[in-house]
Amino acid sequence: MPLILQSLSPLSAADLDAVRTVANASPFALRGDTVAVAEDCNPLTPALRAALEDACGTRGIDWAVLPAGRKLSDFRLVAMDMDSTLITIECIDEIADFCGLKAEVSAITEAAMRGEITDFNESLRRRVALLKGLDASVLDRVYAERLRLSPGAERMLQTIQALGLRTLLVSGGFVHFTDQLKPRLKLDFTRANTLEIVDGKLTGNVVGEIVNADVKARTVREVCAQIGADTSQAIVMGDGSNDLKMMAVAGLSVAFRAKPVVREQASVAFNHVGLDGLLNLFPH
Repeated sequence: MPLILQSLSPLSAADLDAVRTVANASPFALRGDTVAVAEDCNPLTPALRAALEDACGTRGIDWAVLPAGRKLSDFRLVAMDMDSTLITIECIDEIADFCGLKAEVSAITEAAMRGEITDFNESLRRRVALLKGLDASVLDRVYAERLRLSPGAERMLQTIQALGLRTLLVSGGFVHFTDQLKPRLKLDFTRANTLEIVDGKLTGNVVGEIVNADVKARTVREVCAQIGADTSQAIVMGDGSNDLKMMAVAGLSVAFRAKPVVREQASVAFNHVGLDGLLNLFPH
């Protein structure tokens, strides 16, 4: 099957010339304003990837190399991480801000998302323990005052839902937020962690199985089985290292404004476009 080099961002004349220079020096031949086509081969060598990153990345252009002939409607499921993917914040960091510990908690969060802390369960327990004694009403304040959807989220979801794709929000964050986003965005499935609350206060504990990288991947497989789809028909979107395992089981993985380790392993990286950049990858 031929491969398509697709620009996900509008190209100016200068941008087009820069991309054409890279494309014409590779197995690609430019077609139209934004697309180049290759014969059946694997042209995305490290050298070509570096050249595309140099030509496109410095101009704020996102790009992808994908098989030709696929449609968005060929997929059955879009699975998303929540914090810093579907939404712009890390909820646990914002909760910690209400007890003056945002910097300390954020440092652990960032290290975990970069893959520097490999035990996600332990990193989550450490962060949640710092919240002990905080009034649970803070969770509602974070949702109302600080939680914002990522650019393009609503347009992307509305379009894929109209095409009949199912949606899964699977998060290492908390059900307090996924449970409110589910009806708001008409999501089909959600899974996240539960903060223990006693007498209106956070106890500093997580209840039940922690949603780590393995659980995320397992959830994607389980939901695919439930809807009668193969995992190759799943699109997975994430930003941190704990998303890599569920991205690995998918037919298409999207790194959204992600950490370097995630961008390197994903099918495509959205560094500049919104989540609705997904709609530019394939014909509907």
